[in-house]
Amino acid sequence: MKTRIKFCGLVRPGDVDDAVAIGADAIGFVFYRKSPRALSPEDAAALRRRLPSFVSAVGLFVDAPREEVEATASRVGLDVLQLHGDETPELGAAIAAGCGLPWWKAIRMRAETDLLSSARSFGAAECLVLDAFSDGYGGSGRAFDWSWIPDGLPARIVLSGGLDAGSVAEAIGRVRPFAVDVSSGIQGSDPRTKDRTRMERFVAAVLSADADRP
Repeated sequence: MKTRIKFCGLVRPGDVDDAVAIGADAIGFVFYRKSPRALSPEDAAALRRRLPSFVSAVGLFVDAPREEVEATASRVGLDVLQLHGDETPELGAAIAAGCGLPWWKAIRMRAETDLLSSARSFGAAECLVLDAFSDGYGGSGRAFDWSWIPDGLPARIVLSGGLDAGSVAEAIGRVRPFAVDVSSGIQGSDPRTKDRTRMERFVAAVLSADADRP
C-alpha cells in the first residue's frame, strides 16, 4: 500500500516546484494568520497554478468563518479543506458542503484520548489528521505518543507531528497511516523555507517503509 505524502506550509514557488518533482501527493497552504507560514489567498492562488493535476492543494484553516473559507477555497482552487481548530462535526460538514470539497479534521493530541469517539463524531470527514498538541495549532515540530492510536480505528489517518526522514519509516511501520504530513521536518533556514535535501530524504524514507510493508 502506498503511503501518501503531504508537504505543508509551502510559501515559495521554488519549494512548490521541488515538492512536485520529488514526489509529494499534496501541498498544504496555511491560511491561519498567526502561523509563520501563513499565505494570502492571492499568493496561494499563484502557487496553486504551479501544481499539476495529480498533486492536490490542501487549505489549512483554524476556526475561520465559513464565508472566509468558501471565498478562499474558490479563489485559490483548493481540492481539500483541512480544519485545524475547534470546529464541530456539524460545522465542518457545513463548511465542506458550502465549498463542495472533501475535508479533513485535525485532532490535536495532548494526551491519550478516545479516538474511536472522534472517528465516529467526524465520520463525514475524509480523514483525521493526528497532530501533536500545540498552542500554535500545528507546525511545532513535536511528535506525540503513537501508542495512543488504537488498532482498527475506523477512519483514514493522516499522521502528523514531528515527522522527519529519521522518524517517518518507524511511524509508518507502527501506525500504518493513509498519509503522512510534514512541515517542520523539511524546513530550511526559517519557517518560510523548505530544504530540498530534507524533502528528498523524507520521500525516500517513505518509499523504503512502503517497500517493507506486508
